[in-house]
Parts: sequence; structure tokens; C-alpha cells
Amino acid sequence: YGPKIDIHIKDSQDRDWQLATIQLDFQIPERMDLEYIDSDGKPKRPVIVHRAILGSIERFLSVYIEHTAGYFPLWLAPVQVAVIPISEKHLAFANELAKRFKIYDLRFKIDEDNETLGKKIRQAEMQRIPYLLIIGDKEIEANAVSVRQRAKGDLGQMPVEEFINKISKEIRDKT
Repeated sequence: YGPKIDIHIKDSQDRDWQLATIQLDFQIPERMDLEYIDSDGKPKRPVIVHRAILGSIERFLSVYIEHTAGYFPLWLAPVQVAVIPISEKHLAFANELAKRFKIYDLRFKIDEDNETLGKKIRQAEMQRIPYLLIIGDKEIEANAVSVRQRAKGDLGQMPVEEFINKISKEIRDKT
């Protein structure tokens, strides 16, 4: 093997991880008796360039998840929005929201658990979901949602279309 470049990254605990490698390989072409005909018409032995730009994707992801502590940016979060109806009677409005979110390719989940509002909010926050939408009678009447944003807290009530425009713009601007 010839020259090798290893790229190391430090994780959140200051540990060093090799994530990428670029290396010249003179041995495999020799062992496999590889040749090509050069512009001068003579056979030449190639050099193989091995590269693993991300190392293993699993290693890269594990370092990234650890680095962010699972707080993915909105565009990368597996669930971008948690829709939390206060009670079962608010599920129909939540399902209407779901139809609108699908049009905009938003990743969401509706919390249909028979739990208290506080517990539903805690569970969504523990899952590190960027936006929580609380739906009750006032929100249905106003065709709005009460918005909580991760790390910023309660943003208050917002018309549904305004929320969709806000989150869509945020995703577009970051990708």
C-alpha cells in the first residue's frame, strides 16, 4: 500500500474517530495481474485508489447522533411535527391537518394515546421532535394550532397555513 490519508473527527466526548480514508494500493493490481495499454502502446500496471469518504455510514451516524444528542435539525428529523390533540374529540381536526402536511411532505405523527396533555408533551419532547402542535377547541374554532418549538418553547397560537408556510420555508432555507 502507498500513501494514505486518514480523516479523524472528534466526538462530543473529545474522542478521536477515523471516519474517512483515501489510500493508494499497488498490491491488488499486482496480485490480479491488472494491466492497461498506455498512450505509448505499452502495457502498464494501474494503481488503485481506495476511498471510504464516510468510513462506515454507521460510524458516521453514531458520531453525528452523539454530537447532536439526537437533536436533529428540522430538515433531518425523522418526525418534524408532533400533532397532539387534547382529547379524542380533537382527532378529526388532527387528521385533517395530516392531509395538509402530506401535501407538503412534512414528516409528522399524531399522538392518539389516551394520556394527559402533559404526558403527551413530555413524550414528544423526549423524542426530540422539533415542533409540537397542540389542538383543542380554541384551535379548531380558529383553524389554528398552538405551537411549541424545541428549545424555544411556546410560540402561541398560529393559523394552520401560517405554520405550514413557516416550517416549509425553514426546511427550504436549511437544505
